[in-house]
Amino acid sequence: MRCQWSGAVPEFLDYHDKEWGFPVTDDTRLFEKLCLESFQSGLSWRTILAKRENFRAAFAGFDHTKIAEFGDAERARLMEDTGIVRNKAKIDATINNAQRMAELVAAEGSLAAFVWSFEPRPEELAEPQTASVSDASHALSKELKKRGWKFLGPTTIFAFMQAMGLINDHAKGCVVRERVERARSEFVRPGR
Repeated sequence: MRCQWSGAVPEFLDYHDKEWGFPVTDDTRLFEKLCLESFQSGLSWRTILAKRENFRAAFAGFDHTKIAEFGDAERARLMEDTGIVRNKAKIDATINNAQRMAELVAAEGSLAAFVWSFEPRPEELAEPQTASVSDASHALSKELKKRGWKFLGPTTIFAFMQAMGLINDHAKGCVVRERVERARSEFVRPGR
């Protein structure tokens, strides 16, 4: 048995079994996921997953230092790129967030240390796959907004937290749930 959503389309299975919910500390992967979750807002994850490699190519492998330097020429290039979601507000938000990322890393040491400081305690969690927001996702979203980040509301942040392992939201009985729980128990949280 797996989470019901993983069988919706063939490309979800590999993502579900090998990525979704496993803890991540790599700043580039965390930044990429924040950006992709932002682009996904209002769309299906299938659309974003199918275009993920195109996004990586278009956004310099999600190297925030490179994206932070994007100007008008890069914005125009991105708006013409049919391989990604061509939404001006989301493109602008990604560039803005790359600039804010540099500030956050300077202040907090790493994006990983910052986001993992919002990991909820087990008693704060809803039953798996019954919530789309949490107190922790509200708090992280609010703090990012305060620091000037854009397009990262509490629902988007909750999806990010699910995907990056800050919570184990695999359904009870899912064959991957125990693997994720084991990975989380062995995981060394950044900044601790």
